[in-house]
Amino acid sequence: MFRFHKPLDIITLFHKASSPASVRLATALRQASAAASETSTEDQASDHSAQSQAARREEFKLEITESPPTPDQLQTILEYVGQNRISSIVKGATTQKEALRKFQESVENFQRPVVVDWNNGKAQAGENESEILKMINALPK
Repeated sequence: MFRFHKPLDIITLFHKASSPASVRLATALRQASAAASETSTEDQASDHSAQSQAARREEFKLEITESPPTPDQLQTILEYVGQNRISSIVKGATTQKEALRKFQESVENFQRPVVVDWNNGKAQAGENESEILKMINALPK
């Protein structure tokens, strides 16, 4: 039987190589990506049945970029984080309109690191690794 395969979810890290927090986060995301893509085969010596039955994140494509988001991407990210957390994405902004204006004035107003799960409509800014990994590992509803 022929079946269409679901494309991999895309998770993007807007990275800043000079930021130790961003570097730690990139490492943690690479590990999470590797863990999500790990599969065990029947010919392995140990029994992995408990792992395969446990709910876990499906494999995803991790993109790490030092480029800023496009204005359209930024608008989507702002929608994902919600009105109360806009300032965590763009310095000094309290509304989407103000955030887009400040971003166009200077891309340096975009505060990295920012992780975006495009397929599940989630974004998290900052260096709180545990919150970001919780977002990444949350199973889609």
